[in-house]
Amino acid sequence: MICPWCDHDNLPGSEECGNCMLDLMQLNRPMAQDRVEQSLMDDPVHVLLPRQPITLLPTATVAEAVEVMLKSDIGAVLIVDTQGELIGIFSERDLLLKVAGEYPARIQHPVSDFMTRRPETVRLSDSLAFALHKMDCGGYRHLPVVHEGRLVGMVSVRDMLEHITRICTRRSSGHSGPS
Repeated sequence: MICPWCDHDNLPGSEECGNCMLDLMQLNRPMAQDRVEQSLMDDPVHVLLPRQPITLLPTATVAEAVEVMLKSDIGAVLIVDTQGELIGIFSERDLLLKVAGEYPARIQHPVSDFMTRRPETVRLSDSLAFALHKMDCGGYRHLPVVHEGRLVGMVSVRDMLEHITRICTRRSSGHSGPS
């Protein structure tokens, strides 16, 4: 990046100018091109209104987890210990990749045998872009949400898409183009 003060050619990503020590971090921020990008950059996870966490103990069976997921119309359940601390997540992907081929034999096994341990989490205050980046990099469709170290909910790709759709709908409803 070229320093706007002294014209020194700095390495990309430099935090300050190598010549005059000008703070370059404020100049190196991405700029939103539309309302969706603005929301992703500025809005925190809490605007998605994370759903109450649906939890099971690690001793619950795969059958119980599947029943809860079907009844609640969710793609994942959070696995907590007896103190309510998050220890894992059991998702549709875990069911398909770890259980499906041996489904009848494994249906009564504890969900802890197949859950994803120590799942990535986001905080209520994290930006939507940060949450989406975690989902993308990790290949996750669900992220547990924590606040002050306590499990408070879960967000999904579906929640993110619904939020983006609302933004696009609001924008287009105010636009009167040719019919």
